[in-house]
Amino acid sequence: MEFLLEINTEEMPASHIKAGLFQLKGKIEKELQANHITCLSLETYGTCRRLVVVGDFAPQQEDREEVIIGPPKAVAFAADGSPAQAALGFARSQHTEVGRLLVIPTPRGEYVGLKKITKGRPTDGILCGALPGIITSLSFPKMMKWDEVNLRFSRPIKRILCLWGGKVLTFSIEGLKTNGLTSGHKLHSPQPFKVISFREYRAGLKKNKVILSAEERKSMILTQIEKRLAPLEAQLYPDEELLEKLTYDVEYPYVFLGEFPQEYLRLPLEVLSVAMREGQKLFSVIREGRQLPFFLGVADALRDRKSLIRRGNERVLRARLEDARFFWEQDLKVPLAQRAAGLRQVMFQEKLGHYEDKSARLKQLVAYLCDRLDEKKLKKDAVQAAELCKVDLLTEMVREFPSLQGKVGGLYAREEGYPSTVSQAIYEHYQPAGLEDLPPSSHAGALLSLADRVDSIVGVVGIGVQVTGSSDPFGLRRHAGGICRIVLDRKLLLSFDHLLEKAFSAYGDGLEKSKKEIIEYCRAFLGQRLRFIYEGQGYRYDLVEAALGAGLDPIYFSYLRLMALASLQKSPHFEPFILMAKRVNNILRGLPPYAVNPDLFAEKEEQELWSSFSIIRDNALPLIAAGEFVKAQNMIFKLEAPLSAFFDQVLVMAEDRRVRQNRLALLQAISGLLLEMADFSQVVVEGEKKERAS
Repeated sequence: MEFLLEINTEEMPASHIKAGLFQLKGKIEKELQANHITCLSLETYGTCRRLVVVGDFAPQQEDREEVIIGPPKAVAFAADGSPAQAALGFARSQHTEVGRLLVIPTPRGEYVGLKKITKGRPTDGILCGALPGIITSLSFPKMMKWDEVNLRFSRPIKRILCLWGGKVLTFSIEGLKTNGLTSGHKLHSPQPFKVISFREYRAGLKKNKVILSAEERKSMILTQIEKRLAPLEAQLYPDEELLEKLTYDVEYPYVFLGEFPQEYLRLPLEVLSVAMREGQKLFSVIREGRQLPFFLGVADALRDRKSLIRRGNERVLRARLEDARFFWEQDLKVPLAQRAAGLRQVMFQEKLGHYEDKSARLKQLVAYLCDRLDEKKLKKDAVQAAELCKVDLLTEMVREFPSLQGKVGGLYAREEGYPSTVSQAIYEHYQPAGLEDLPPSSHAGALLSLADRVDSIVGVVGIGVQVTGSSDPFGLRRHAGGICRIVLDRKLLLSFDHLLEKAFSAYGDGLEKSKKEIIEYCRAFLGQRLRFIYEGQGYRYDLVEAALGAGLDPIYFSYLRLMALASLQKSPHFEPFILMAKRVNNILRGLPPYAVNPDLFAEKEEQELWSSFSIIRDNALPLIAAGEFVKAQNMIFKLEAPLSAFFDQVLVMAEDRRVRQNRLALLQAISGLLLEMADFSQVVVEGEKKERAS
């Protein structure tokens, strides 16, 4: 049967809408599962004034068979089969006859029991009981209270529509009772109207100037943008985040085109676009990558006949651009190098010092990275960028527009005539902002970003802060994801442990945790981020675990290992070799290390295995060191035949202690070589998959 819920509110921010819909869907699904109610479909829709859930659920719970275990059979019945007092008492307690009792086998033996069919309850009754709690349990970044209502929500709730099979599903929240009414656009069609189905609801909203589907609203916005820009032969400056916000900010989008004085075009595109976006949510208009004296806005309106919306935005924007021009001109009067002394007044973190300290550490880390990666020509410019990259925190432009941090520093460095390597590195050193963001395009920018993130992670972890499922106040996940993106994008062959050690030493005695504790935590934390990235790229979870299980030093090798595993899994040698490797690991589990003595190999098969292993190891290790994992693995596959013969003909656990330990040492040497490739014990072969599924 069809279920429809609409929570009608005052205007909510886009982030609240998405959070509310995500929670509503999850909580309703969980409630249906817990009550054994079949859900055929469940969809959500949202606008700035309504959270909507529509679904198709079974009309009642599934009937459930319940087995009730009573006393043991030996106690319940006498030797002649007649019911004893225990059976009679159990039947009486279950309100049934003795003749309906069954003998039920259990792991503890045979017991007397009863099978009962519990009739499923109607779904509407379950929903009535659950929905008030679900709605009042929704949480938002900021909550409001209103009037005398004892309820906190994103914004005040005006009306709750709830239908089940075309009829009102009645419940109330703080005196607000559900009904079958909704309303159209707040300004253009506010009158309430009645609906009895989702189809009628959606059509009624559209008729009353509300577009329910976010995708449809987005399409309308893009179509109107294209129409407005066609005469100008211009394009929209890309801003997916703003487009997403505006899609949820309106119920019926209207795109308007405005102008601003050409004198402001002397400001960089980055400054102009941020000044438009922040506060007014306006789009920049560009042609061939250069700002034009136009902007686009999206209003929740049908039209702008008297141009009031356009003129109002033009007036406000002109004032904002005048402020931006003032900040730009004033900031450029004080060189970055002169401002740098002020960084000692800006706190990075209470226990980690100020930004002057951080800049000094970044210079050390960037110099180290240039040395390790043989980028000596880049070193001077990269170190200078590290010295200046945080200075824009002291500028008026960043105080007014915090999202320009880094970019403004790079723009000012360019205006002051610093080498492009320096200005570009400063401009890019906060990239990537997320896993979907582009990493730095310049090598100096990539190294500076890497140094900045490693310094932050080591410092924050070093003072005892740990990331939990709900808490990441310093954005360590973002920093770790950025490290992974940069390393993978640049194919950096760099020891992560050594970089962490360098970052640790740069802090001197300022950290509470030991170097070992910090490195272990950071290694595990980065492994989690790599796991998230690789699985997001579609790689099998077991292959990801196998690749990461061989270590993260260097990080890029984990990707090369994963690529090799993914390409080799179709080889006919792959599965037999995995099973053989697992057999070796099972034998060696929990044993201390032993040393191989070739003189103790008496059997032909163990001699041949040792000889084959020695040749393969000597040829495979240089390939592994060079990251040629596919070639190395194809070579290691050749161990399968002599290893199989060894297991068939040689008793590993021989009675003679020296012989036994020597054979185990041989297997340990083989296991060590395999672990240079991957942790093959993590790979799931076909038989194990079936076993897991069962």
